[in-house]
Amino acid sequence: MSPGGPMNTESNIPDPTPPADHFDDIEQQQHAGLLGMWVFLLTEVLLFGGLLAAFVICRLRYADAFAGAAEHLDLVLAAVNTALLFTSGLTMVLAELAAGARRRGPTIWWLLATAALGTAFLVLKGVEWYGEYKEQLMPVLGLPFVYPGEEPQLAELFFNLYFVATGLHAAHMLIGLGVLAVMLVLVRGWRRPDRLDRQLRIAGLYWAFIDVVWIFIFTCFYLLRA
Repeated sequence: MSPGGPMNTESNIPDPTPPADHFDDIEQQQHAGLLGMWVFLLTEVLLFGGLLAAFVICRLRYADAFAGAAEHLDLVLAAVNTALLFTSGLTMVLAELAAGARRRGPTIWWLLATAALGTAFLVLKGVEWYGEYKEQLMPVLGLPFVYPGEEPQLAELFFNLYFVATGLHAAHMLIGLGVLAVMLVLVRGWRRPDRLDRQLRIAGLYWAFIDVVWIFIFTCFYLLRA
């Protein structure tokens, strides 16, 4: 390997790969990538923010009906999923740190752990959805909706908002898992570790956004029962 070329082996020595032609230095290139992700996430904030704002308005207007409908959600499974997602956020940060230290092996393992925790989250979410389907509390795709409590029409509105919010979040989780799969392939090749470092930071920002969105969903739909 010639001096100044990319490193292909695990090392703690920074990689001296030059920036792209339209950037002055590596730091500027990294900031541009992060800025692009922030702009994308702002558009996602508008999507989830509008949905959650609609829920809050309905929650304030139909407080008793929405609180009663929330009692039919599985708080225990949701709490376990919250713990899984928080832990996956930690493992993603550790993957970023390992990549920054040019440690290929730990980077791969932390990415695998993040992907496994994200997959476990989706599996448990599927179990929860299946339980709601069996109880006929899934008013989507023309499925029958049978609510045992009072004000079933308002309860149906609650569950419509719930399935839209959790469905959108699950879709973003699937995209995040796809990004992790791509990063795993790239890290296994271990070409241009400096570029992998930047890409992992951007992927980590997206994963952190998924965590934050779930905090709001968990608080609005599961915790505001009183």
